[in-house]
Amino acid sequence: MNQRIAPMAGTGQDHGAQAATVRLTAAQALVRYLAAQRVASEDGSGRTEPLFGGVFAIFGHGNVAGIGEALYQHRHELPTLRAHNEQAMAHSAIAYAKAHFRRRMMAVTTSIGPGATNLVTAAALAHVNRLPVLLLPGDIFVSREPDPVLQQLEDTHDGNVSVNDALKPVSRYFDRIVHPAQLLTALPRALRVLTDAALCGPVTLALPQDVQAMAWDFPASFFTPRLVTFHAPAPVAAELDAALTQLQRAKRPLIVAGGGVLYARATPALKALATARGIPVAETQAGKGSLAWDDPLNVGAIGVTGSPAANALARDADCVLAVGTRLQDFTTGSNSLFAQAHVIGVNANGFDALKHNGLAVQADARLTLAALDGELAAWCADANWTARARRLADDWRASVAQLTQAQAAPAARSGLPYDADVIGAVQRSANRSDTEDIVVCAAGTLPAELHKLWRAGQPGAYHVEYGYSCMGYEIAGGLGAKLARPEREVIVMVGDGSYLMMNSEIATSVMLGAKLIVVVLDNRGYGCINRLQQACGGAPFNNLFEDCAQGPLGAPRIDFASHARSLGAQAEHVANITELEAALQRARAASRTYLISIDTDPARTTEEGGWWWEVAVPEVSPRANVREARERYDAQVAARGGRAPHETTHAAPATPSSERSEDEPGHEERT
Repeated sequence: MNQRIAPMAGTGQDHGAQAATVRLTAAQALVRYLAAQRVASEDGSGRTEPLFGGVFAIFGHGNVAGIGEALYQHRHELPTLRAHNEQAMAHSAIAYAKAHFRRRMMAVTTSIGPGATNLVTAAALAHVNRLPVLLLPGDIFVSREPDPVLQQLEDTHDGNVSVNDALKPVSRYFDRIVHPAQLLTALPRALRVLTDAALCGPVTLALPQDVQAMAWDFPASFFTPRLVTFHAPAPVAAELDAALTQLQRAKRPLIVAGGGVLYARATPALKALATARGIPVAETQAGKGSLAWDDPLNVGAIGVTGSPAANALARDADCVLAVGTRLQDFTTGSNSLFAQAHVIGVNANGFDALKHNGLAVQADARLTLAALDGELAAWCADANWTARARRLADDWRASVAQLTQAQAAPAARSGLPYDADVIGAVQRSANRSDTEDIVVCAAGTLPAELHKLWRAGQPGAYHVEYGYSCMGYEIAGGLGAKLARPEREVIVMVGDGSYLMMNSEIATSVMLGAKLIVVVLDNRGYGCINRLQQACGGAPFNNLFEDCAQGPLGAPRIDFASHARSLGAQAEHVANITELEAALQRARAASRTYLISIDTDPARTTEEGGWWWEVAVPEVSPRANVREARERYDAQVAARGGRAPHETTHAAPATPSSERSEDEPGHEERT
């Protein structure tokens, strides 16, 4: 997606004004430039609003005196928000951009040392998910006169290296500003990357602290308010023709809708094509919500965490139209799910379009879907295929309704509810006359259950970060989504493991008045990886608290509600689904962030759906369970060229804990 930046009408700039200069520090110029960027309002009213919704900042050595002072000067045009963890505030900024479908974004500034390196994980997350965020870490002195300064890393073979160089491989564009004049080229380049779908991702501008404070005479025109418009490239004729030829040969086509559908705002075009041509639509994690959950041709989630409807159709499809997706292994079942189909990849990013040995159409999703529909003439999918898709979709929706009704679910061995029970309670608690909830999640078992079971009625209702599957994103991401969509209820669903990794932005949400509902599912450890460990033949080890090394006092019993209250939230612990439903009503009525914790079963998952996922199993082991798992693995890999066994390695438990095999005494594995 190309970008054109034009001065806004009515600015009164003439040739003489264009030649004028204004003396500013580099930090002041940077902040003033960011504050001047505008975008058309999303409501179609013709109004404009700031491109940057604000700057998250944790001040420290290397940014408080320079960019901190500049942000204070422009605090009304470009709000500064104080957070509690640098990685978390970057997650919040990324979530803000995701909730705005990449049309608005935020910046983040940190100190020069640990504050800067705390950004690396968040930058990788933004890179993988193709989401814009502007990172502004402080840096060491360009003059080097006070070397080594506090927090400076000294490299013995390159004097130009600082810790910020760790951000280079996880940034889509990186620059170190060594003179104020450099901003005249660096900032437009940064903005291009942030607003171009083919390039989109994190941008890092490292800001040496002496350069931040250095003054220079900038052209006044550089700070003229500018309207950033987004150019959506149309498909190239030759690529579109090749896609049309391939699609018209198909009798059993399937559309896989990825995040690019949402970012291109292509839902109307997707629905029009699918409905007119009778093509079923399956959704990736990033693309969930591309069609309403009750659309007759929405067959649900695809892949390792997919529905039985979507995966059955993917297995039998002769053509897959992959729109706005990277086709990562969870979507393709480690390249086993639709290996027999011809793939057409539609993506603004050419690298992402060229996946699965398919035809590539490097173009905007909305324009491409509309062009395909307009050129397909009388072609439709085989009527029997469309009828089968509708039937499977209806059957799956009925299954979802049953799976999320806790009262109808079989009792778990532990007597505790599991994730589907909690998901059902959360969805039943919504007032359907309200704007639809946004559910936020990222890692563990919950993304699998939500991908299958959450009913997303509109684009943006499902906000799950699964490209990087980053534990700790959840609460920070919920904050960013709430800042972007304050009118909607944002519900963060998070496991105890992710909560313990990063929870400090609960305090930020209270401070900013950005109310969240946080539902903590406490299974007392890393339940998802515990099941994967056993599915690969391993003994339960170092995941659930009960299987971890412990001191004489044993594992802690964590009171999540008390902890959340200590951060300023309202909170309570509930004992069952009935209590959860009542607590959710209190949470919805509350005026501040409200946390509810509930104990859940670490072993049980939804058995329906799913697909094989390749996780390498050791070739040799003294454990019989591992050797058996290796045999299954070898068979699955061998079958990948055709149809892999319909087995979910990701979430399925191995032998129940009461039937665990112990290491065989006296056995030696010979190689």
